[in-house]
Amino acid sequence: MGRIKFGTDGWRAVIAEDFTFANLDRVTQATADYWKANAVAGTEQKVIVGYDRRFLSDQFGRRVAEIFAGNGYQVVLTSEPTPTPAVSFAVKDQKAIGGVMITASHNPPAFNGYKLKAFYGGPADPTTCSDVETFIDRNPVQALDLDSAVKQGRAVINNIRAAHYKAIKKLVNFKLISKSKLRFAHEALFGVGAGCFDELLAGTTCRVTTLNANHDPLFGGINPEPIARNYVRSAAYLKKHPHDICLVTDGDADRVGGMDGRGNYLSTHQLICLLLHHFVVNRKGRGRVVKALTTTSMVDKMCAAYNLPLVETGVGFKYICSEMLKGDVLLGAEESGGIGFPGHIPERDGILAGLMLLELLATEKTSITKLIANLEKQFGPHRYGRIDAHFPLEKRASLMDYCAKNPPSKLLKSPVVDVKAYDGVKFVAQDGSWLMLRGSGTEPILRIYAEARTDADAQKLLRAGVEITRKV
Repeated sequence: MGRIKFGTDGWRAVIAEDFTFANLDRVTQATADYWKANAVAGTEQKVIVGYDRRFLSDQFGRRVAEIFAGNGYQVVLTSEPTPTPAVSFAVKDQKAIGGVMITASHNPPAFNGYKLKAFYGGPADPTTCSDVETFIDRNPVQALDLDSAVKQGRAVINNIRAAHYKAIKKLVNFKLISKSKLRFAHEALFGVGAGCFDELLAGTTCRVTTLNANHDPLFGGINPEPIARNYVRSAAYLKKHPHDICLVTDGDADRVGGMDGRGNYLSTHQLICLLLHHFVVNRKGRGRVVKALTTTSMVDKMCAAYNLPLVETGVGFKYICSEMLKGDVLLGAEESGGIGFPGHIPERDGILAGLMLLELLATEKTSITKLIANLEKQFGPHRYGRIDAHFPLEKRASLMDYCAKNPPSKLLKSPVVDVKAYDGVKFVAQDGSWLMLRGSGTEPILRIYAEARTDADAQKLLRAGVEITRKV
């Protein structure tokens, strides 16, 4: 049957190999048993179930709903492929004990996944995930077919997007965006974000062009991840048809990426820094800033300049979520483009992040490239690179141990002043450049990250990271 193990964000596996209906039954029954044994005051025995556009996601979602219904839960199943943040919002809004989202987010099309959402409307914490694993195979699977569950009133099939749209509209200056006459594109990467901005901004002066919006379980031959190599087609379109900005959402629309209006790549790090600038300078916000340790050090410099407390976490939004639950967080962000906002659920939300970027442009009435240039003038250039390399799983622990015990004395002629080894290993130099090696929590690959003042230097650091892997 195979071992089911939760990674950085849920359980993911290749469809028909480990991600099968039989294994889905096991993990869903375990989740039902866990929530029965761990009731949460103030919640109902209700579960929200959503799914993305991947192969068989609708059928997997249906099966999850049947098992929760068979275990006595009230179930709300989405009526169509739905963004993850809409599912998370519905969990909190409807006082459900939790939710399940069938998605593998940015992974290759062969994968699917099972994201667990806690009662607070965010990713389940690592302890909960490991506890759910201990319930696997304790009890036989109980299921009630969906048609019967609906007839008996144990399940409803609903579109939950409207409540999410209403909530995020209140978090931005929607009137300002509506009058801005912004002309922007949305690269949906064939994911569930397709159509969201068209619906949100219908009847406003904004003009939306949605690219790659069709439902294609093969994602047009790419992985639905907001990185430059997946933007080739839309970048070519924007060169011929300029816009003010192009927003990008990943496969389940919980993360954001971007291009300027002419198809030039904007890194997730640049977008994070633009939003931090907007929250401090334009919105006059204060509070703690939380970032995953693979996120640009420009955030550190901005926090120092604005006198904001900075908290650094391991990789995975669940760690940022736990900080958001403590309160007083101005912004929570991770390298992959996941951003969490105050006054909302403790969850990354690519749709809300897109609206916030539109609010920034409507407020400053300046091009996105000028805004980035202004940030670099103030805090210096930061160039980032990442390599995803195949590396034997059985050697990963030895590699991390070797890195922690044998740090380089210098990075690009600058002395190494810090080594962080609580999630992968990160070497930080005196001049602010850094190199990090970390195994993916969801795929059998090793990620090598680097940041320096120039692209050439970032590439040099990445090559140095590859050399380190050859020593183990």
